Amino acid sequence: MSEYLLEMRNITKTFPGVKALDNVQLNVRAGTVHALMGENGAGKSTLMKCLFGIYKPDGGEILLNGKPVNIRSARDAMDHGIAMIHQELHPIRFRSVMENVWLGRFPGHFGVVDHKAMYDKTKALFDDLELDVDPLAMAGEQSAAILQMMEIARAVSINAKIIIMDEPTSSLSDREVEHLFKIINRLRAQGVAMIYISHKMKEILEISDEVSIMRDGTYVGTWPAVGLTTEEIIKQMVGREMTNQFPPRVGKPSDEVVLKVEHLYSTDKHSFKDVSFELHKGEILGIGGLVGAQRTEFVEALFGLRGIESGTVDKDGKIYKAKSPRDAKSHGLALLTEERRATGIFGILPILENAVIANQKNYASLGILNDAKRERDAASSCKELNVKAPSLETLIQNLSGGNQQKVLIARWLLTNSDILILDEPTRGIDVGAKYEIYNIMLGQIAQNKSIIMISSEMPELMGMSDRIMVMCEGRVTGFLNKDQFSQEEIMRLATMFAGHKKTAA
Repeated sequence: MSEYLLEMRNITKTFPGVKALDNVQLNVRAGTVHALMGENGAGKSTLMKCLFGIYKPDGGEILLNGKPVNIRSARDAMDHGIAMIHQELHPIRFRSVMENVWLGRFPGHFGVVDHKAMYDKTKALFDDLELDVDPLAMAGEQSAAILQMMEIARAVSINAKIIIMDEPTSSLSDREVEHLFKIINRLRAQGVAMIYISHKMKEILEISDEVSIMRDGTYVGTWPAVGLTTEEIIKQMVGREMTNQFPPRVGKPSDEVVLKVEHLYSTDKHSFKDVSFELHKGEILGIGGLVGAQRTEFVEALFGLRGIESGTVDKDGKIYKAKSPRDAKSHGLALLTEERRATGIFGILPILENAVIANQKNYASLGILNDAKRERDAASSCKELNVKAPSLETLIQNLSGGNQQKVLIARWLLTNSDILILDEPTRGIDVGAKYEIYNIMLGQIAQNKSIIMISSEMPELMGMSDRIMVMCEGRVTGFLNKDQFSQEEIMRLATMFAGHKKTAA
């Protein structure tokens, strides 16, 4: 019998214009957490989609318990005991949690669903996973953490022996991550193998037994997690030493105020309240806080996506009130949204359309689009941002997360906005792509643009910001200058109000 529960041998996959996988190997033992790492575009997701039956490999073989298998679909994969929890969760929002767990496998007889049996099975699953969730609650009303646990319950319900987890903690708080790791450890003790994809080095070193690294569609190697360092992982991922996590900051912000916000209140009484701050020309103002701090809701209101009850916004010395994103754009604001798949990309459209869509009016004359100028600008911007893709006609949904993010940044740079609002600009992307995005941000600052950046990654928040504004439960609790930055002080301000749920940034 093989020492490996799963063996993927010489897996090859080619798409038009790009070889995504080139003779890739992956060997996973039962009862282990096997981290799969690599830069965006390294081929991790493609390899997992080959394992889960979404893609058919052009070459190579897959073995389970030493026996070759032919996985032709996701249903086929589940029948073989393989489950996949995707990075972007897409529940059926207007159906119950339990219906989402048992989707496609409803218990019943002769086509009649047994709702009581489904409820009882779901309740038993949740009790086992220590989840305090009503099986009858609507999936669309649940937090990202609950939806993540719902997917794990679904995997457990099919008696999965291999569970693929793609960036499972990208939207979770520290407390929720602890709960997830507790479940992972329980599953590991039961002999379940987990393939864990994450860009969070601390997590990888904490939870993994082994680490496999890919680079540019090829297999680099596998190492025991014990003894590995962050520096060694990064070196193997990018093929070079990375001595600095953040590029050097040149120059200082101006004293000139480009945006002044005074006593802003949301129309939603449960959202932000009494927010005041100033943004200077050439400044990166970081916004820190915990889950529920209403940071996203606040910047969306600035961009005309949410209502403002009272307060004033002064831009360049004039009162500014955006009734819509179109208003915000006309006043020189741009917003990179938090969830690129849900509110950023148009997945079924090519890179070209995604890059120019916010700037469309500048390509029209007498109702006719100047396609040559659109293509020229999109190509120039994507080249400047080092977007890796076969052509501008490639569907954006087929790009890696990092390349999708760079196309979205290209979209807003083409509008030549003077205030960029970046909500979690590097969420779910690798260290190499992060560094490129940091350089893009500093390039904008060098042109006297200003940036408001929300980040839940403490090193990023402190490494890229000139000042940090901290929020808690919708209110501003303090400002920190560069020489005052510390994780302890940020967390103190982020948990200032008694009764705040202590979920992490």
